[in-house]
Amino acid sequence: MTACMLVCCFVVSGPKALAQADQIPTDQAIIDQGGALFKDWGCNTCHAVERKVVGPALGGIYNRRDLPWLYSFIRNSSQVISSGDDYAVNLYNEYNNLQMPNHDLSDDEIKSIIAWVKYTEENPATPEPTPGAVTTGDTAAQEGGISSQYVNVILIGLIVVLFLILVVLAIMIRFIQRYVNEKRDLSDDDAEIVNEKFDIMAFVRSPTVIGIITFLVIALAAKNVIDGLYTVGVQQGYQPEQPIAFSHKLHAGDYEIDCQYCHTGVEIAKSANIPSVNICMNCHSQVKTDSPEIQKLYAAQESGEPIEWVRIHNLPDLAYFNHSQHVAVGEIECQTCHGEIQEMEVVKQFAPLTMGWCIDCHRNTDINTQGNAYYDKLVEMHNKTSSEPMKVEDIGGLECSKCHY
Repeated sequence: MTACMLVCCFVVSGPKALAQADQIPTDQAIIDQGGALFKDWGCNTCHAVERKVVGPALGGIYNRRDLPWLYSFIRNSSQVISSGDDYAVNLYNEYNNLQMPNHDLSDDEIKSIIAWVKYTEENPATPEPTPGAVTTGDTAAQEGGISSQYVNVILIGLIVVLFLILVVLAIMIRFIQRYVNEKRDLSDDDAEIVNEKFDIMAFVRSPTVIGIITFLVIALAAKNVIDGLYTVGVQQGYQPEQPIAFSHKLHAGDYEIDCQYCHTGVEIAKSANIPSVNICMNCHSQVKTDSPEIQKLYAAQESGEPIEWVRIHNLPDLAYFNHSQHVAVGEIECQTCHGEIQEMEVVKQFAPLTMGWCIDCHRNTDINTQGNAYYDKLVEMHNKTSSEPMKVEDIGGLECSKCHY
């Protein structure tokens, strides 16, 4: 895959607008092919349709230069620039002498990319909720345990009930006193007992009150202990400072750089891997070179020492998790586990990543079996006993050995 398109012809309109939009394919298969090529060749790393990113915006490229010129420039931009082509030279100068790599693409492949650009320009995408995304609700509920909110409600309810009981008892005592005082045949001893004043200190020292207070203290202490146990090993919200101020909001959000461009192992390996300095330098060897943060990249490259990024998402050694299985096979979006990463200036741990949270996902996630013959027999067997869609748990997703060595 090409590192990135640093400078391209897709920029300010030339002196003559070329009306050749009718030559661009409109077949959906060709458009889809162009979209796939656009991603596979890393074009989206430096280009967007509607705005400038690292390189110029792509909207309207089919009206800026003729197709043969585009074919030549995309395949070998350096050759077009060295030929003295005014338009190419101006582009080269405008983008600070940045030059995009060569692309071994056929005319039809380049035309399919242009078709995808035109289609995307005419049919802007509307934001949709991330499939399978987990909302940040009550942590204990996500972990599969007792919700802390429920415990609070129960304790508050008990206190309210006890208070109402005391109020009712006080009313009853007052009513009985009034009723007994109206009787004229009370002895002096009985009258003294009936009209005895309420002693608050004696009431507080009574076994009943002491028992109630003891119960509440024990209940609150137990609640705090349970809450503390639920947080052991849970780092949800952990947001450490990194050695270099890298903004996911800028790169993944504003510039729409794919997660896979930097985290190259996410679709092919167990670990997503931390990007090396070389990946950063694909763009930053030319982009924002005077930034103090980018200078740290240069220092790391010169020293040969890796950047000591602080790991945020950690699973215990006894747990096995495979990124490629979830991303490539399960087609799980990054945001499902990592939250809206494209909106984070500083990344934090979004999900609790506990056993209960993972199990809950396996219980509720449908398996996409369409077009995969591997699942045909399993689906057939499942449909004989259930009318519900097949979940991860139905194919062994809750077996201990799936996640534990």
